[in-house]
Amino acid sequence: MGRPVKKSRFGNSAGDFEVTGAFATGTTQPDGTGAEAVSTASGNYIVSQRSSKQFKVNFTSADGSTRLEQVLTLNPVAPGSLSNGEFCIQIILDDSVVAYAERIYNKTVHYKTAGGTVGWTKYSLSSEGADEADGGDVGSIDTI
Repeated sequence: MGRPVKKSRFGNSAGDFEVTGAFATGTTQPDGTGAEAVSTASGNYIVSQRSSKQFKVNFTSADGSTRLEQVLTLNPVAPGSLSNGEFCIQIILDDSVVAYAERIYNKTVHYKTAGGTVGWTKYSLSSEGADEADGGDVGSIDTI
């Protein structure tokens, strides 16, 4: 594993990583009403890092009834393509192309676009509008 991400970037405070989509490890929703699905609620966040692809994630279940905390695997796909035990983080590249994180390190992120292009870039924790002012080769990861 490369350099781990600073612990100060995890949590539910303003400026911390926001998880774009999370899919619980279970097959049924916590309230027992049906099959589990991906959660794209805002406020989902990373609690801690286990490796460059495994993180403990705190997220709202798809039915909205429960906050879950599970170790999930980072997968570089859109939320609709996730399966059980996976989560994704969206990155807006410096040319406004949407990509998804494949591995996250302290100062860089390896990504994959919807078209299959892979690469790496330095990143900042900010919103889409903020990356336009940078002018550099810096990807933008959404924050809480």
